Amino acid sequence: MADVTTTDGFPDIAGMRYEDAREELIGIVAKLEAGQAPLEDSMQLWRRGEALAAHCATWLDGAQAEIERATRPAAGGSELHADDEIFDEDDS
Repeated sequence: MADVTTTDGFPDIAGMRYEDAREELIGIVAKLEAGQAPLEDSMQLWRRGEALAAHCATWLDGAQAEIERATRPAAGGSELHADDEIFDEDDS
């Protein structure tokens, strides 16, 4: 589900479940915030975190699109809705 270009350099991320990627991202943020890693390691963690964040965003975007498709009314449907003109009160 992830875009391959967002996980360049980290091919293992492309196959990760959303929950797994999110948990790893949380761990990376904690490590970076602690400031204990050497600069080179911090930069590698940052890059991986960026790839994980992009992967998670792709998952969320896909889930949102799927929900929107599933809840969108059928085109040309004749379903009535509360905001339809037929339900407006006639004051005349």
